[in-house]
Parts: sequence; C-alpha cells; structure tokens
Amino acid sequence: MDPAAVLDFWFGELMDGFSDAAHRARWYAFDDAFDRLIADQFAVVLEAARNGELSDWQDAPAGRLAFILLTDQFCRQIHRGTAQAFAGDELALCASREGVERGMDRGLDLDQRAFFYLPFEHSEVLIDQHTAVGLFTQLRDETPSPYRHHTGNGLRQAQQHRDIIQRFGRFPHRNALLDRVSTPEELDFLGASGRFGQDADA
Repeated sequence: MDPAAVLDFWFGELMDGFSDAAHRARWYAFDDAFDRLIADQFAVVLEAARNGELSDWQDAPAGRLAFILLTDQFCRQIHRGTAQAFAGDELALCASREGVERGMDRGLDLDQRAFFYLPFEHSEVLIDQHTAVGLFTQLRDETPSPYRHHTGNGLRQAQQHRDIIQRFGRFPHRNALLDRVSTPEELDFLGASGRFGQDADA
C-alpha cells in the first residue's frame, strides 16, 4: 500500500480544498461498520507504521499526512474503546510537529491540513494545545469565506480541547480506558459534558 491509498480512502476527491459531504460525514459518525472497514483495510499498515517500517512516507507532505492519519485517526478507530486507541499518538505528534516545523503542511489542501494538525489537539500537554489553537486559527483565517464554517468548526473544537487540558491537565474522557482514577471534579465534568466518540476519542 502507498500513501495515496490512505488519502484517497479518507478524503476522496477534494474540491476547493475540501472533501465532499459523504466523506466528511464518515469522519464524525461513530459507526462500527466504518471502524471495521478501516481495520480490514489498514490495520496491517498501521502496525507497519508503529513498527518503524514506513519512515520513508514522511519524506513528502502527502506521505507524512498519510502517516499521521494512520497513527492518529485510524488508530483511534481501529482500537476504539481500548487504551490502544492512543498508542499511536506519540508517533503522530512527532510527525506533525516536524512537518509543521519544515512547512510541509503549507502545500496541502485545507481539509488535509486540519488532519495534519489534529495530533496537537489530541495531546495532553498544554503547549501542544496552544499550538493547535494557533494552527487552526491560521487555517480558519486562510479559508475563503464560503467555506470558513468548516475550518471555524475545527477551531472551536481545538479551543474546547485546549480548555479541557487547561482545566484538568488531561482528558478525563480517557481515564477509564487508561486505568486512571477520576477526581470528583472530573466526574462532575464527565456527567455534564459531551463525549469525544468512544468516551475517549480525544
């Protein structure tokens, strides 16, 4: 498999920098059948990425994005509801951080850039959260006005994630899966807030 197969599966054909409605709907619908489809097609490739076998993918922007999708997004969907959902986070964040430092995100389409930045949003380190908000702010500001609601939604999500880390220093939604004991304040928050997909998708 090559990076193009990952990108084609996830984004389909982009128009004006954005995927069509059908592809976008799949990203946010927590669908067991879609998770199984990802597992069937990409579980072996994900393990190759985690084992260091796809380092050459990161030499080009599109390949680096495919690597980030595998280790960040696909890992969450293949292992939804388990601690393994977050097992690729460090790899994804390293790939994203280095890619941003090298400007590899700049030539990607707008939807692609959003997923390039998600590992910062998924980090439990506050400085990474501030980076995510900065990147999504820039993305929103660079988006043509007819499409700004898409990247504006991404910015709001980044701000919500940052606010949680600023308040708790971690994502309380992950506590149960990671065998962490929730504080009383976290339990109140979990009872009142929305979840990130698998109780722990953040």
